[in-house]
Amino acid sequence: MTKNMGKQDRNLRLIAAGLFIVAAWLTNTLWMSIVGLILLATAVMGTCFAYMPFKIDTRKPEER
Repeated sequence: MTKNMGKQDRNLRLIAAGLFIVAAWLTNTLWMSIVGLILLATAVMGTCFAYMPFKIDTRKPEER
């Protein structure tokens, strides 16, 4: 699987994932948990499937 996310993109997703997971835990909502887990998985893998059809790559040249 080709990586298409840069370091800044991955860090922002990790922060957002943490916020969604904590909010889901506090409010006991399933959809927030799912969104948080998707953000976490894409950040860890470094690949965003939504970027693929549009050929978006947020990596800097030195990260490739």
